[in-house]
Amino acid sequence: MSTVVDAPATHHHGYHEQKDALVKRLHRIEGQVRGVERMVTEDRYCIDILTQIAAVSTALDSLAFRILDEHVKHCVAGALASGDKTEADTKAAELLEAVHRFTKTR
Repeated sequence: MSTVVDAPATHHHGYHEQKDALVKRLHRIEGQVRGVERMVTEDRYCIDILTQIAAVSTALDSLAFRILDEHVKHCVAGALASGDKTEADTKAAELLEAVHRFTKTR
């Protein structure tokens, strides 16, 4: 007689539905960074390099805010809706730490 074992529940993060788009965006950013490297290698004008670095930085910021937005909508909202005060407090603390860490470097 065989025993059926339930597969463990799959946990998805808030950005899961957008994962393919996020990965494509990361590949574009990676290409931008390679472009900056190429500019340095080719001894391009400083201001042109700085302009491209600013574009990469903006692209990363945009990506980060998109993931942060999904974290709030999925993880934080879910913790609040669960009624579990400890879980809600944990997610709120994580959110504040993430925002602090993200804005500290600016």
